[in-house]
Amino acid sequence: MSIQTGDRIPAATLTTMGEKGPVPVTTSELFEGKRVVLVSVPGAFTPTCSVRHLPGFVDLADDILATGVDTIAFVAVNDVFVMNAWGKSAGSEKIQMLADGNGEFARALGLELDATSFGMGHRSQRFALVAEDGVVKHLFVESPGEFRVSSAEHVLAAIRKA
Repeated sequence: MSIQTGDRIPAATLTTMGEKGPVPVTTSELFEGKRVVLVSVPGAFTPTCSVRHLPGFVDLADDILATGVDTIAFVAVNDVFVMNAWGKSAGSEKIQMLADGNGEFARALGLELDATSFGMGHRSQRFALVAEDGVVKHLFVESPGEFRVSSAEHVLAAIRKA
């Protein structure tokens, strides 16, 4: 069963790029005591993710952070080097780029995507969530092939309504 609004984010370890190389980041470190927007995409450098999804959050990062969000993070089932390169190429200095290299976090959330028919293995579904102190307050999971509810504009509108 997939995570739902009101559920606690499961324990997992992701990876980000630090000044000296890869750095593990636990979900506890990421979410505890913070308001976080977490966006998951099927893959870095993929068409919708690179042309629309990440750029939307780059463009609206200041507006989202101004609502009291502490962290905006993007995660994908890619390695930390790819996520770091993707973030740099998109100018995402205000967005934490996280690698779920083995897809363990996507599985723990119940939001894994089987993309083996496209030669991409197991990935994460496209979604966005807003969590406060590790509890999901808003969850926006896209239908297959869609890009609407996890967009920066939609997430920002939901945060402003709350």
